[in-house]
Amino acid sequence: MAYLDSLKAEAKGNARKRGEKPVQEASEGRTLVEQYGGVKIWKLAGDPVRFYDTPAPHYRGEEKKLITSLIDIAVNVMPPVYKGLSQDEKEKRYLKEILEIIKATPEIKIPVNSEEFFARAVVREMAGYGIIDELTKDEWLEEIMVNGPNKPVFVYHRKYGMMKTSVVFYDDNDIRDLIDRIARNIGRRIDTQVPILDARLNDGTRVNATIPPISLDGSTLTLRKFRKDPLSAIDLLNYGTMNPRLAAFMWLCVDGLGVKPANILVAGGTASGKTSTLNVLSSFIPRQERIVSIEDTAELSLPLDHWIRFEVRPPSLEGTGEVDLNELVKNSLRMRPDRILVGEIRGAEGYTMFAAMNTGHSGCMGTVHANSARETLVRLESPPINVPRIMLSALNFIILQNRIHDRKRGLLRRITEFAEVVPTEEGEISLQVLYEWDPVTDETKATGRQCHYLQELKRYTGWTDEQIESEINERKEILESLQKKGVRKLEDVCAAIQAHAPERK
Repeated sequence: MAYLDSLKAEAKGNARKRGEKPVQEASEGRTLVEQYGGVKIWKLAGDPVRFYDTPAPHYRGEEKKLITSLIDIAVNVMPPVYKGLSQDEKEKRYLKEILEIIKATPEIKIPVNSEEFFARAVVREMAGYGIIDELTKDEWLEEIMVNGPNKPVFVYHRKYGMMKTSVVFYDDNDIRDLIDRIARNIGRRIDTQVPILDARLNDGTRVNATIPPISLDGSTLTLRKFRKDPLSAIDLLNYGTMNPRLAAFMWLCVDGLGVKPANILVAGGTASGKTSTLNVLSSFIPRQERIVSIEDTAELSLPLDHWIRFEVRPPSLEGTGEVDLNELVKNSLRMRPDRILVGEIRGAEGYTMFAAMNTGHSGCMGTVHANSARETLVRLESPPINVPRIMLSALNFIILQNRIHDRKRGLLRRITEFAEVVPTEEGEISLQVLYEWDPVTDETKATGRQCHYLQELKRYTGWTDEQIESEINERKEILESLQKKGVRKLEDVCAAIQAHAPERK
């Protein structure tokens, strides 16, 4: 306890030096919102940003020297990485070996009964993420943002949104050491000539780092974490992102009754949940179909066997060997895919994907940054994507997803618009909204407009309106039954979806 008290005193002193008001002085007018593990989430009076309070180790003086000495020894006697091990297994292996090094090195004077404390500190520095290590282990956090030295680390919480934390890097060298270690572990480089690092770590975490001279206030680091347990359609129902009727309708559109799957884009802003929704849509694809996914940074996760994943490759240190999204989309067309999924359409790969749609590749899906369905079409037509308007008619639906901050319920993600792209007789295209979110009732409601795609589906299948409506209702009941039973794991939900085989009504 004395050690933690000293940390708090040090943090308070450093905050005073920076002219900031330490959180410890705000004892009046703060409310504990939630507590779990060692984390306390506070609402501070007069501050719209909640405070994420967690004990963060800061080593000083002799402590820092001892830890540095142990790291120097460990680097020479231990392998730099343990390939094939999970992060937890790797940390256990490191902890065991560091404790053995401490026993075998009596010249390093470790205080009595402090061996494990120092060993864990070394593990955090060598195999973990230093003082933000505990943040990376909180499953409620989506992003961890280091904005430079002498500034609080910010986090994005799945429930409470953006929050300031009690964790602070007081030396830019500590941030830089962490960035360098991350870069080395994935075989990348970051220096003054290449001052940006954008990559995916072995556990799927997405990392972006910058260093001076381009980041003026010191080094920055952003970690975007992804769930080990991917969201399923039932999760999105439970969260209110969509309702069972819309989910059943999208399921029908994705599989197209086996004859005419729809081409769909999920649009929205940053961190609106586009990729999660694309992943859920992909779980509706029939198991026997061959899926090829192409992403800038791999995020999709499907429990399907006939699935091939591609990820772009950045250029080497010599500037050669780059493989971009467009090249991967072109290559996928030679692999006889039934489905092509593009993680994020930003450039020429969009044109290539639409060319595939217009030559018989139905069921293509992807995401795009846009604030409305109409803006999505404008973006697709504009540089650098440059899809001709006549080719846009191959797109069937645009799903608009938004991130919404509600004062009472916190962070919400909602499908706010489900729009159909309808070709006209004059060779133009029009948009009609089939489902729309009502912010007053927090419900997604059908607009009552006739769906052009369903009329097309009737021509391919010979089904009547009543048969298609019956099929949608049957799928709705399947999803509602899974939700009622508490079945939510992606593998289990996907198995139930795949087990449904529509027959002629």
